[in-house]
Amino acid sequence: MHNSCMNQEKYEDLLLDKFDISLLAALQKDAHATNQQVGERIHLSASQVSRRIQRLESGGIIRRYVALLDPAALGLGVRAISYVTLSRHGGDEGLAFEREIAAIPEVLDCYSVAGESDYILQIVAADLGVLSDSVLRVLTRIKGVANIRSNIVLNCIKSSTELPLGHIGRADGAARKVRIAL
Repeated sequence: MHNSCMNQEKYEDLLLDKFDISLLAALQKDAHATNQQVGERIHLSASQVSRRIQRLESGGIIRRYVALLDPAALGLGVRAISYVTLSRHGGDEGLAFEREIAAIPEVLDCYSVAGESDYILQIVAADLGVLSDSVLRVLTRIKGVANIRSNIVLNCIKSSTELPLGHIGRADGAARKVRIAL
């Protein structure tokens, strides 16, 4: 069960020019802005912005639009980074674990990784008691989980949803191909 976090299966090339890159940067900062507002920032008409957005959406570069909520304002004041190791690295343990994790709303991110652990999770909870009693206890009961190590976040130094786009731009302003997942 693999989601679209980092889909690496089928690709197609899509040409992005400096306006597309500027458009993506503007939308990452404020996806709620109107096409007119974005157009004024990047020097395109609202209709050109609309057409480009549609092309970027159909190409899969823009996956969706969301509201970013403040966890602390909603009473989710504890964040943990957990490292999960499975007992076996074959069979159905990995798929079963991924299915179970997908159903736990407190798990914001789950990454399958190479290294000391098999998975890294980002978890939010109301407090340490909820984290321990509700979330981590559920994780330890998932079949195949051998070990869980968790670190509690004390302070958030940087948190961003904006992807870097500088590697796409070219000094001469020419369009550049990017590979998009199908």
